[in-house]
Amino acid sequence: MEGPYSARLPLSPAGEKSRRATVFRGAAHERTRIPRSTPPETTPAMNASLSEDFSHRPVMAGEIVDAFARVPAGWVIDATLGGAGHSTLLLEAHSHLKVLGIDQDPDALAAASVRLERFGDRARVARARFDVLAAVAQTLPDDEPVVGALFDLGVSSPQLDRAERGFSYRLDAPLDMRMDPSQSLSAAIVANDYEERDLARVLRDFGDERFATRIAHAIVAARPVATTAELAELVRDAIPAPARRRGGHPAKRTFQAIRIEVNAELEVLPVALRAAINAVGVDGCLAVLSYHSGEDRIVKQVLRDAETGGCRCPTNLPCVCGAVAEIVLIRRGGLTPGEEELAINPRSESARLRVARKLTEGARR
Repeated sequence: MEGPYSARLPLSPAGEKSRRATVFRGAAHERTRIPRSTPPETTPAMNASLSEDFSHRPVMAGEIVDAFARVPAGWVIDATLGGAGHSTLLLEAHSHLKVLGIDQDPDALAAASVRLERFGDRARVARARFDVLAAVAQTLPDDEPVVGALFDLGVSSPQLDRAERGFSYRLDAPLDMRMDPSQSLSAAIVANDYEERDLARVLRDFGDERFATRIAHAIVAARPVATTAELAELVRDAIPAPARRRGGHPAKRTFQAIRIEVNAELEVLPVALRAAINAVGVDGCLAVLSYHSGEDRIVKQVLRDAETGGCRCPTNLPCVCGAVAEIVLIRRGGLTPGEEELAINPRSESARLRVARKLTEGARR
């Protein structure tokens, strides 16, 4: 098992294509749309091969489809589009929905665009990181409401399985781990340029790594560290032998922590969740799939604040601060994959789905 991340399995390519799907060029706030036959400037090609590379079986697909079954007609913002697995299923199952997908990975965006072509004007995509969700929502028509938002956090199996992306400790490649290849910070910089104490902090805070200090010391002592295989070996050797024999691959927490640092995943997550809650209208749905404790703590806190309206009154007394609840949680504690899904897709083991219904009007402006 590769570790805590967004877990997806291969699927066959999705059906026929249409000529009308559109993509947004560049940043989320740019409103210009171009025909799908013209690739975005940052994407070399949008072809069937890319689509197949990013095809996947989405985690908890049935639960996600059910969660959006009763929302009003309008747009669902897929804030982590990936290969458009969840979005494709939502569009197939619910004719009253449209999808605006966001992703910062140009390869994923290109593949998703191909898969979504057949849905025509019901599907749009934008290259952006999800903390600019509010700006992306502004590109939608004023008279068409946002009725849902979906987050499938972490890194996808296609990203892990492509060695050149440098995400996986099982495949030897240059250290990278950037979801947006155009950004400057990479795993190589974290491993080779961070002070030892800062590197240990990353491993401890983002990977819950017990041996963060030992691992950071080993990495610094071995610099330069150029490849994923070198890093994985250093981590393995730094962990005491008894601890290496349990809990999966000894490098999984280190790779998770560095990936989170490189992509600022936990830093931007609360901003994105708050923007999604603001954008979604009454009776809309917010669904979030998380894969490790750091993500889930943030998701729980943001949803709790929205559920209470930010009320800080004593829990044993009536609220006198005027707080207004924005959402209601569908199920406390969230949902986890069933036995059947775990048997088919072991990588989904750490997934937790939290779903909320919006109680107040959305505000996109």
